[in-house]
Amino acid sequence: MQEWFSDDVKQYLETLVPARDAELHVMEEFARERNFPIIGPAAGQFCYVLARLMNARQIFELGSGYGYSTAWFARAVIENGGGVVHHVVWDQELSTRARGHIDALGYSDVVQFHVSEAVEALEATPGPFDLIFNDINKRLYPGSLPAIEKKLKPGGALVVDNMLWSARIFDGADQTDDTNGVREMTRLLTTSERWSSTLVPIRDGLIVARKAY
Repeated sequence: MQEWFSDDVKQYLETLVPARDAELHVMEEFARERNFPIIGPAAGQFCYVLARLMNARQIFELGSGYGYSTAWFARAVIENGGGVVHHVVWDQELSTRARGHIDALGYSDVVQFHVSEAVEALEATPGPFDLIFNDINKRLYPGSLPAIEKKLKPGGALVVDNMLWSARIFDGADQTDDTNGVREMTRLLTTSERWSSTLVPIRDGLIVARKAY
């Protein structure tokens, strides 16, 4: 993944993240060792603050990995008074690993685990949701939007990861399905009257969009 900031800026952003549970450091170390993509502490803190500002209690994650982003959202939900964060992955091994981390953090009471295709799980889960986080295969981003629009409450927030896509979106020669999926999702969220959106250039870029109706 291309770095958008100098090492000094990246390190500075991470120094602004308050002290976090040791289990999150364990999860970050696992990601470094395995080159596993996680949102990282600066983006995690951003998601946590957003969820707290919204008083979000019902959160759905489309693509949750081994629970790193889930942990940030779960902490917010607990501090908001309780609710549910839905963790969704295809892979049973990832789901099992996530359960272990979430248990160690003490967040199990507010997390529900699904081993499923993410959009199918969203469609099958009663809403509405205050916040939806989207980090599935990028080629599937545009096709996920109708289900998101159906399940997210008016005034709710959508957070979409990897919207700078390691600079591939700027390469006109890159016409892969994943890169075009990111481009099309960006177009949909920034041109529709149904959404008010902004792109936050933390890590690999997060689009935050408010659903108007």
